[in-house]
Amino acid sequence: MIAYMTYEEFKRQLGKSGLSIKTFAELIKQNPVSITNHASKGEVPPHLAIIVTLMGEMAENGLDIRSALSRVQFEASKPRGASVKGTFGGIKQSGLSLLEKKQ
Repeated sequence: MIAYMTYEEFKRQLGKSGLSIKTFAELIKQNPVSITNHASKGEVPPHLAIIVTLMGEMAENGLDIRSALSRVQFEASKPRGASVKGTFGGIKQSGLSLLEKKQ
């Protein structure tokens, strides 16, 4: 049993399914850059490995991937990234008294 899936194996499985990374990302409502960022790590998270393996098997058995996924209603994950300046975790930051000069 493989404990993880390499990025190269991920791309191979994706090729079996006949999908590009961009199309795969669109189908699972993720940003394509979020998918390709895993190349630098050399492996993909288990949930992506499971999805792409099932898609590859479906394609090899003549099953329509897009039709199957169209029956699942879900919202895209909220994008992560830079926060709003002056906030930390949604809480407005105030000045740190430790940094103020003592008189």
